[in-house]
Amino acid sequence: MKKREWIKKGIAFELICIAAASVIMLKQRLETLTYDNASQSRWENTVEGKGKSEEAVDVVSKDYIKWVDFKVPYEVLCKAYELDKETWGEEVHIEWIPFLSYFAAKGGGEFPNGTVQKMEKTADSLINGETDMKTLTEDLKYYDYYLEAYTAVLGGMVGEYRIETLDEDGNKVWKECYGLKAFSPIAKGFPYNDYDDFGASRSYGYARPHLGHDMMGQVGTPVVAIESGYVEAIGWNQYGGWRLGIRSFDGKRYYYYAHLRQNFPYCKDLEEGSIVTAGDVIGYMGHTGYSKKENVNNIKTTHLHWGLQLIFDESQKEGNNEIWIDCYPLTKFLYRNRSEAVKEEGTKEWRRVYRMEDPAVEEYRKGHGKR
Repeated sequence: MKKREWIKKGIAFELICIAAASVIMLKQRLETLTYDNASQSRWENTVEGKGKSEEAVDVVSKDYIKWVDFKVPYEVLCKAYELDKETWGEEVHIEWIPFLSYFAAKGGGEFPNGTVQKMEKTADSLINGETDMKTLTEDLKYYDYYLEAYTAVLGGMVGEYRIETLDEDGNKVWKECYGLKAFSPIAKGFPYNDYDDFGASRSYGYARPHLGHDMMGQVGTPVVAIESGYVEAIGWNQYGGWRLGIRSFDGKRYYYYAHLRQNFPYCKDLEEGSIVTAGDVIGYMGHTGYSKKENVNNIKTTHLHWGLQLIFDESQKEGNNEIWIDCYPLTKFLYRNRSEAVKEEGTKEWRRVYRMEDPAVEEYRKGHGKR
């Protein structure tokens, strides 16, 4: 009898645990699918499991996005970009961000196998006039959320620009272009290796997830500005060592470049407020950091850590509400555009070989009264 009673008690306890777990999971799911009061159209993921506080999911008192889980695969990024570039100037231009947002809204942020083929079929329907983006997206509940979120991630990467190239005689000439105007953070010709390490554990100072992407290479490898912007932070940080923080002109993206070279981490002309153009050399790979004392190499492996923080409200810049995304698929995508650099004689500086003129830079200069 005692054995049966213990079995019954064990079963009852298990049922209570299962019920409690179900309630918790349901609560988390309901928190995940919440709406912004201002627009009733943004889907805001909670930060469960990401080391954030409950303040980050307070969607009642705030009207901006609190979390973005960017899961667009490399192949999907490539296909959307190729369709955008191929249809530029045509009667139907397939803009890659709205197109990606459409498929994200259909899949709940996931891109299952076969997405690329579906993208091709949908593109054909758009080009042939069988449908349009308004029709495709009008009944998708979370489309507006993904459009805003993905615009924050990718907004400065594709557009019109002018860049130097070589003519038939080997002379540099300016060429008008449309396409990818963002660059890989590692200069052309310099080797590196990497893997998807976003979220891996870190223990220096305190236990925390890795909120960036590491690219392992050689000391002194030129580090390149991914997107045009202005230097918001420069100097020593005990976690990132010598680091640079560059803000996009629209204020939505903060690019973080860390563990730069000991003694000579940055290009000499950089300072807080400096304007940089995508593809410019901004610094050099090293292994500084993990020390309160400046200019110390406490990182075992030479690498560039680069991170991409999204900012929908300035309160998210620092603290519990920060949004960092997995940069691995973006790193693979940006490999198609690597800036070539050359070392200046008599100095330790590297400079880009082919200059670029980005309209975003000129607009920013004019708006801020800078030359």
